[in-house]
Amino acid sequence: MNTNSKSHIDSNNNTGSKNNTNKPEIILTGDRATGPLHLGHYVGSLKQRVSLQHIHNQTILVADMQGLTDNAHNPSKVSSNILNVVADYLAVGIDPTKTTICLQSQLPVLAELTMFYSNLVSIARLERNPTVKSEIQNKAFGRSIPAGFLTYPISQAADITAFNATLVPVGDDQLPMLEQTNEIVRKMNSLAGKPILNECRPLLSNASRLPSTDGKSKMSKSMGNAINLGATEKEIRAAVKSMYTDPNHLRIEDPGKVEGNIVFTYLDAFHADANYVSQLKEHYQKGGLGDGQTKKVLEECLQEMLRPIRERRSELLNDKAQLIDILRSGTQVSRERTQKVLFDVREVFGLNIL
Repeated sequence: MNTNSKSHIDSNNNTGSKNNTNKPEIILTGDRATGPLHLGHYVGSLKQRVSLQHIHNQTILVADMQGLTDNAHNPSKVSSNILNVVADYLAVGIDPTKTTICLQSQLPVLAELTMFYSNLVSIARLERNPTVKSEIQNKAFGRSIPAGFLTYPISQAADITAFNATLVPVGDDQLPMLEQTNEIVRKMNSLAGKPILNECRPLLSNASRLPSTDGKSKMSKSMGNAINLGATEKEIRAAVKSMYTDPNHLRIEDPGKVEGNIVFTYLDAFHADANYVSQLKEHYQKGGLGDGQTKKVLEECLQEMLRPIRERRSELLNDKAQLIDILRSGTQVSRERTQKVLFDVREVFGLNIL
């Protein structure tokens, strides 16, 4: 279950969405366990999850199986990052007493539902999925695409329906996945002759995508253009120093552009004083404010914000037994919750005979 492929700049209200989120819902969200989480995850989904857990029945899936769909040749990339992701969750304020955190590979129901649903979806339908088409192109798979990657929309449908989730936080690029899920739900309910699965709705952010530090491509740890939640002071300083600004702003006295200037994009996202940021923008546009000064302001902001997260994360990773216990407990709860859906799906196919 990967719901954070769109990294968003936070608006004033992190629970802000195009949906009414005041009524308790069943929420499912999650992240691929392919690396530590970064600032894009933080503003795009993690802060929102911290708020949502106080209102809704929220489950977060550590998506190790999905991580393997394009990393099966290097499985340690996934296995070595499972606890990193759990530590990131807890460090930003996800409370395991309010949010269930579970491990995808340890929920056999998901694999079985995926098998049932795969009989209801054609290869042609999967290949038409714009998200899948885009990812195939980005990863240059061509016809060598792993079958598990191609069928990911089906496994995501299994994730969502196993928990009977009604609300799924996603970026715009994930909407085709939810459309596929709801198609499967309607087919299953039609076969059953009654509603046994819930259709889900997207919870869309009001925010925009947070760009990479180089301003050129998608934020990615492997590409070296992301700031991880556990980044050291030195790493934060280096990342800010390398940020893309206005290439035509050659002298301090020259007017500068804030549009497309990554430093100001990050200041908008993270600085607590919006009025101060507005003043900086005005000064920069008039001339007389150097890029070195704006980067200094941003670095101070990020250092202050990430320091407690980094320290908390380090404490958590020093007690991996506690992280495993939290994951084990949440996974056990999830196994019990998902059994009813599997029973109902088996019943549709007449397979509850033992």
